[in-house]
Formats: sequence, structure tokens, C-alpha cells
Amino acid sequence: MKNTIKKAICLALLVLFVLGSFSLSGCNSKETLYILNWGDYIDPDVIAKFEAEYGVKVHYDTMANNEEMLIKLESSTNIYDLCFPSDYIIEKLIKSDLLREINKDNIPNIKNIDEQFLDLSFDPGNKYSVPYMWGTLGILYNTTMVDEPVDSWGVLFDEKYEGQIYMYDSMRDSIGVALKYLGYSLNTRNEAEVAEARDLLIQQRSIVKAYLGDTIKDAMIGGEGALAVVYSGDAVWCVDPEEGNPDLAYVVPNEGSNLWFDNAIIPKTSKNPELAEKFINFLNDPEIAMQNSQYLGYSTPNKAALALMDESWLENEIYNPPQEVIDRCEIFHDLGEFTAVFSEAWDEIIY
Repeated sequence: MKNTIKKAICLALLVLFVLGSFSLSGCNSKETLYILNWGDYIDPDVIAKFEAEYGVKVHYDTMANNEEMLIKLESSTNIYDLCFPSDYIIEKLIKSDLLREINKDNIPNIKNIDEQFLDLSFDPGNKYSVPYMWGTLGILYNTTMVDEPVDSWGVLFDEKYEGQIYMYDSMRDSIGVALKYLGYSLNTRNEAEVAEARDLLIQQRSIVKAYLGDTIKDAMIGGEGALAVVYSGDAVWCVDPEEGNPDLAYVVPNEGSNLWFDNAIIPKTSKNPELAEKFINFLNDPEIAMQNSQYLGYSTPNKAALALMDESWLENEIYNPPQEVIDRCEIFHDLGEFTAVFSEAWDEIIY
């Protein structure tokens, strides 16, 4: 009898332990949002605020360029719920049927986005994407090391700056620099034009210090180079007298450049699309959008956030370029099968 009672008590305790373990396990497990984004492209405090407000966890990975993101999103093992690619990659992802349509009912803050950034050519009607940041590509230069006006991409090919030039480690951006300098479109489908741009960049290799990504900022702030190809948001902080180097300046060359738009997208393979939409909506809260944009230095398409900003941000022509700069820029488009021509040229340039 005693043994029977003992067994019953032990069994009851075991059941309570198991149930308690399941309960604790349930309490400790959090819904997780998997994000893939560029390096240095969101304020970590914004992620922390989202996690605290919704009681979730954000798993955040970074990539160096659009092509790397595309490879990951095309993979059968893609884990990401939310990504932030550029215009032409979004166009390609839509054509490849790899994106989930956005449920705008879950993103009421989309009303805060300026209409000029909606319904753009790479995603008419914004069925698959929501604007995140935008800007230009240009030349960051050290005014104590460059003794001439910088208004042309041609300065990047001047041998007197040998070993002082940083190019951007991005196929479309760097080949685009050469194409614009030669007077061609960023979106050319002319093999001879791409070959001419390739040859120019191969010739330039002997005077280039390095092809870099995010680390270009630190190198230029540290006075390690005279000239660099950078995105406008990075330039905002590089030229800042407190955060960066007051000897630096930024220009969009006269030949024109890339006007880019990065948007939030949800892959079809997302296991948590509703949470992704919550995050997109959170990003477009005016206070959050302002905080994130000012942390990054990149231009926000959120008009409600802009209305909260100090006038100095709106007067900053790197952050808020004048119309005449925008008018001489082009948006990248998906090149379709012609991308292979660019890829082959890029391999010859960097290898």
C-alpha cells in the first residue's frame, strides 16, 4: 500500500514537473522576426523598442550588396521574413514571383509616406514593397588632399591620386560610375558600352587603393584616402564636423548618377508575414522614422517624420538634394538576362 501511494505521489510530481517545464518553455519562447538588411542600416534602438513593445525577438543579419541579398532570397533555404533591397532587385524579385503582396491594412502608417516615393516604376502600386530610405551616389573627397574642383567622375581616373582612391564594392554602382563618365545610361543594354566601362575600370585598378563596402566611411574619416565613391547617407556623417571629418565634402558629379530607393519587402517564403508588416508599420511611425533616419543619415520618404525634423536637416543638400541634382540622376532597373554581361565584366574588373 505504501509503495502504491509512493508511486502515485511520484507520478503526480512527475506530471507537475513536466507540465511546469512546458509552461516555462512557453513563457520563454518568443515569436521571432528574421530580417536581412544592409550593414549599419537601422538604429539598434529601433529594434530594441520594437522587441519591447511587441514582446518579440528580432534576428538581424546583414549583407554587403544587393546581389548578395538576391542570392539569399533566391535560395531554397531562405529564412528571412523581411528584407530591404534596392529598386532594381525588387523589380527582379517581382518578376521571379518571389515576393508576397503587402497587406496595407496592417500598415496604416503608410499614409505618412510622401506620394512622390510611392507607385514608382519598379513596383507600380506598391503591391510588394514599402519605401524605407532613398538617396544618391556620389564622390566623397578630402579637401586638403584634392586641390581642384570636384564636379566630374573623371577625377577618379586621375593618376595623380594613385593609391588614394576607394571604389565601392558593388557591381552596378562601380560599373555605373564608369558608364555615366562615358556618357552612357546606367541601364544600358549595349555590350560595347559595358565593355568600354569595363576597360576603363580595369585600367583604373592600378591607382585604386581598394574596393570597399561599409568600411569606406571609417577610412575616409580617418584621412586614409583622398576620394571615394559613397552613398549620400554615409556622406552625411562623414562630413559632419563632430561625428566625422570636417575636411570632407560630397558631390554628385555633373554627368549624373544613381538615384536609389530601398524598400521593405516580404519574401513569399516568410513564416511570419504579419509580424513583418507590424515592423514595417512601426518603422513608419513619425517619431521612429525620424529617429531612424537621423541615426543613419539617409533620407526618409516619411513626410510626417520630416515635419518633425530640425530645419538643418532639410537644408542639408546631401540629405535633401535639390531638384537639379535629382534631375540628372537615374534609377537602376532590372537588366534581365543582360545582367550576365555586367557580371562577366565585373569579374574581370575585380579579379
